[in-house]
Amino acid sequence: MNHRFVYVTTASREEARAIGRALVEERLVACVNILDGVSSLYWWKGEIQDDREAVLIAKTTSARMPQVIERVKALHSYEVPCVVSLPILEGNPAFLEWIARETRGQ
Repeated sequence: MNHRFVYVTTASREEARAIGRALVEERLVACVNILDGVSSLYWWKGEIQDDREAVLIAKTTSARMPQVIERVKALHSYEVPCVVSLPILEGNPAFLEWIARETRGQ
């Protein structure tokens, strides 16, 4: 099974918590970590933006990624939210199995 870290930036800690809770409740991800107070510099509509954001990092499987992306897009306040996944190449086998088990649903 291919495991993934999902990286999502949000406008606030509250938005990250709301999206994260929905993803966990719907078993699209096994776990979410939220990092608040991130400084972000980026281009948007021809201008450089300098904002504070929160980062949501979720753990899931590659099979769940299409659903994760669509759910984040539906819940997110941004017109074009950052939702990207990074492969987990190695890790504690018991932890990786936990991710798989929790995202299968009950």
